[in-house]
Amino acid sequence: MNSPKPVLTKKSRPSTKSPSPVEPQLVSNAIVEIVSDSGEGSQTVGQIFGIISARMGNGAWTVEIIPAEIEPPPRSSAGASGNRIRIGTEVVTNMGDTADVVIAFNEQVIYSRTDKGAFRRGTHIFLEDKWKSAPQEPIREAYSAALADLCSQGYLIHEIAMEEECLRHVDDARRGKNIWALGLLCALYDRDIGLAREEILRKLSRKGTEVVEKNYTLLQAGYEWGLANLAFRYTVPIKPAKEAMVVMNGNQAIGLGSMAAGFEVCSMYPITPATSASHFLASSFQEAGGFLHQAEDEIAAIGFAIGASYAGKTALTITSGPGLALKTEFIGLAVMAEVPLVIVDVQRGGPSTGLPTRVEQSDLLAALFASPGDSPKIILAPSTIDECFHFMITARKLAEMFRTPVIVLTDANLATGVQPFPKPKLSSDWIAPPIDMSPWDKNVNPYEWDAQTGLSQRPVPGQKDGQYVLTGLAHDEKSHVAYVSKINQRTHDMRSRKLATLQRSLNPPVVNGDPHGDVLVVGWGSTRGAIEEAVERVRQNGSKVSSLHLRILSPLEPGLKNILSKFKRVITVEINYSDDPNPGDPKANNRRYAQLAFCLRSHTFIDVDCLSMVHGIPFSPATIEAEIKRILENIENP
Repeated sequence: MNSPKPVLTKKSRPSTKSPSPVEPQLVSNAIVEIVSDSGEGSQTVGQIFGIISARMGNGAWTVEIIPAEIEPPPRSSAGASGNRIRIGTEVVTNMGDTADVVIAFNEQVIYSRTDKGAFRRGTHIFLEDKWKSAPQEPIREAYSAALADLCSQGYLIHEIAMEEECLRHVDDARRGKNIWALGLLCALYDRDIGLAREEILRKLSRKGTEVVEKNYTLLQAGYEWGLANLAFRYTVPIKPAKEAMVVMNGNQAIGLGSMAAGFEVCSMYPITPATSASHFLASSFQEAGGFLHQAEDEIAAIGFAIGASYAGKTALTITSGPGLALKTEFIGLAVMAEVPLVIVDVQRGGPSTGLPTRVEQSDLLAALFASPGDSPKIILAPSTIDECFHFMITARKLAEMFRTPVIVLTDANLATGVQPFPKPKLSSDWIAPPIDMSPWDKNVNPYEWDAQTGLSQRPVPGQKDGQYVLTGLAHDEKSHVAYVSKINQRTHDMRSRKLATLQRSLNPPVVNGDPHGDVLVVGWGSTRGAIEEAVERVRQNGSKVSSLHLRILSPLEPGLKNILSKFKRVITVEINYSDDPNPGDPKANNRRYAQLAFCLRSHTFIDVDCLSMVHGIPFSPATIEAEIKRILENIENP
C-alpha cells in the first residue's frame, strides 16, 4: 500500500460556487473533527481537509483519531475513528483545545471524544440522523437517549440525513458518505472545491475513472447542500507565505529526509505507527537509488542494516517501541563494533503491545539505557514535521562522523500530523560522499582512537589492506579481544569520549522568552507547539514564564544547569508516566518522575518537576496553561 505523496502548496484559485444565502464569518482559527466507525473513511477526509487548507495558505495541523483494535465494534466509543484538523491564519503547531465543529456518523462515537474533553458547550455537532429510524428498537432508543444527553451538556446538535443525501447519487452510502461530508466541510469553511477535487484524484486515481467521478459527484453534492442549508459559515483568512511550502506528515518527512540524506538502504519490519514511513519509501525510494528491505522480523531488520553499514553504506531501520526492544542486542553490537547506523523510533503507548495507535513519549530511557553494559549512542528528537525531514540528514552525518548508532525519536503525533513547512532547498552537502576505496594505511589500526576525541577512521571491507575482524567482544585498537582489564576500561572511555566531543561542538539551547523568571517549561519532541502556545498565553498577562525545547537528548545540550538555575521553578511537559506528587499518595516517598525530568535532575542536580500523562492523546495548550498558572499561584502564595 503506497502512502500519498507530499504536495506542494500553491495559491488558491477561484472556484465555481453556487449562490449561498449565508456570508462566511471571519475567524482566525478553527478546530474541526470528523468521527465515524472504523472503515468509513473519516481519517482520509480529515487529511484531505487539512491538505486543502494548507494548500490554500492556512496554517494547519491534523491529529488522527485511531481505535486501539483493528476491527473494533461498530457504533461504540471504543470504535471511534477519525481526524482532528486545526487551521489558522498564522502558523499552527498543535491540535489546540476544544473543537468548534464536529461531523459524526453516529451518536456513540461522539462519546469517545467527550470523554477526552475534546468539545465544549457550544460546539456544533453535525450528526447523521439515520439511527433515529433504524429498524432495531435498541438503536433507536440509544440514539434518542444520546441526543438528549448531548443537548443537556450544551452541545449544539444539527441532525442531517447524510446517508439519504448520498443515496441520491450512489448505491452504497458507506463508501461515499465521507466525501459528501468533505463537501459539506468545504462549504462550511469556504474551502476551494477545486483543490478538493485534486486531492480526491490524488487519493483515488489508482481505483479508476468511475470511482473518481462518483466521488466528484458526492463532493459537489455535499458542497451544494451545505451552501443551500447551512445557517452559518466561516472563512479563515489566508496569510500569504513568503516562500514555497510543502505539505506532508511526519512519517513522509522522515522518508523524504532519508532520501535527501543519501541513504541507500532501509531495512524494516512493519509496526504501527512507523509503517507508513516505509510505505512512503516503498513508493519512492527506488527513484532516489535506494533499496527497501522488509525483513522477517525486527531483529533481522537491524541485522541487515548493520551488515549494509559495515559494508560502507550507512543504513537506516525504522520501528516503534516494541521493535526497539527487540533490536537492543544488535544496537549494542553497533556500539561496540562502532558501525554507523540510524534507527528511527516512532514512539507509541507501552509497555509491551500497549497502545499501538496512540501517542506517547515513553522510549527515551529505553533509547538511552536499554542495552547490556554501557552503550552510549546519540539521540535526536525532532519537534516539528520540518525537523523530521532535516534531522535525517543530521543523523546520517553524525552516525558516520562518530561511528555510532543514532536514534531519532519521533512519535505518533508527529507521524500522522499534517502540516505545511518551507520547501527544503536541496543541497549536495546533504548527500553521503562516495565510499573512499583508496588503499588503507597499514600503520593505522581499525580502531585508532584519538585520545582527545575518541574518534577513529573507518575502514571499509574491500578497501585494499582495510580488512579487519569485526567483533562484539571488547577489543583493542587492532580489534583483538581485550583480555587485559585496562584495555576494556580504555575502550569504554573512548566510546564515551565521542559523546563528550559532540557536546563540546554544540551551542546551548535557546530559551523561548526571557532567560530568567518564575517558571521554565522544558519539553522535547511533539509537545513543543502546545508548550509554546501555552507559555505565550500566560506571558500576555505579564507573567515571567519561558520555555526550552531540547532536540538533542544524548548527549544533553550544554549549559543546561546554568539555564535552569535562573528560574524559581522548572517543569517538564511529557507524554509519559510519572507518579502523582500529592504527599498523601502512597508512592510519594518513592516518586517516579517523567523521563526527561529524571534525566535533567540527575544531570543538573536541580529540582526539576514534571507534568506528564499517558492518556494516549497529545497535550492541549489549555492543560499546560492551567498547570503553569497553578505553579505561579504557589510561588506567590506558598
